[in-house]
Amino acid sequence: MSRVHEALLRAGMAGAAATPAMAPIDFDRACETIFRPELLERIRPVPFNPAPEALVIDALRPGEAPSEEFRALRTRLNHMQSRQPIHSVIISSPSPSEGKSFAALNLAAAEAQLAGNRTLLCDFDLRRPVLHTLLGVERGPGITDYLLGRVPLEEAIRRIADTNLYVMPAGEAVLNPLELLNLRDVKAMLEHLPAIFNWVILDSPPLLFAADANLLSTLAQGTILVARIGATTIDSITRAMQSLCQNNVLGIIVNGARRGELYSKYAYYHSYHPQLERQDRAAAEAG
Repeated sequence: MSRVHEALLRAGMAGAAATPAMAPIDFDRACETIFRPELLERIRPVPFNPAPEALVIDALRPGEAPSEEFRALRTRLNHMQSRQPIHSVIISSPSPSEGKSFAALNLAAAEAQLAGNRTLLCDFDLRRPVLHTLLGVERGPGITDYLLGRVPLEEAIRRIADTNLYVMPAGEAVLNPLELLNLRDVKAMLEHLPAIFNWVILDSPPLLFAADANLLSTLAQGTILVARIGATTIDSITRAMQSLCQNNVLGIIVNGARRGELYSKYAYYHSYHPQLERQDRAAAEAG
């Protein structure tokens, strides 16, 4: 039974004699009982304890790379949001190891640094999730556990203590993630989460290696691609964009560039850190 259907039954909307097989589901009314601001009070806080390889931007050192670049990206996205209804964004890449998880995590962290800007980071890469490892939180319960009706929504989300950053890890592994993502509950969840969070940022599988990202892009309001200098080819970017079911690409983040290189109308990464090569490799492995 879906989580939305359970909410209907608890609220008495399906009728006393109704059964799960026969009850008509009013998803809009059911979601109103789940996706309410009071939900935030029931979410468990967890300490901020990122793994060293996560390379999470530091709010206390905003001038260092890559903080500057993600703040610039945040500014552009927030300007877009002021002109059109964009609250949910997919972060994907054509192929693995191009830095999409690194970009999703740091974009979410940058958004959450703004006062009152509640940001939810969701690990929808259900095949090879890494965000829970990068943030030092448990993998479950998470997205799959909520969609399968095993836990309420608030138990699938964690709040990074004393911040506006919330994370929804992947949850328990499932045999066929694409079938789970086709559930109507996924669409309902992504449509109603913006009622609670100002930004919902989704890390997804690579576009050319799984159909999951293509499906998710139809449910989110925008898609951002991550490309890596020296690894991503123009052909793979072209094929990735052609694979999308709708034209909602907001831009491309180019990862792995050095200071002085020109790239991306959206964001660029520069670094003067003496351990650049080690960081680049860690960022690629994280994505």
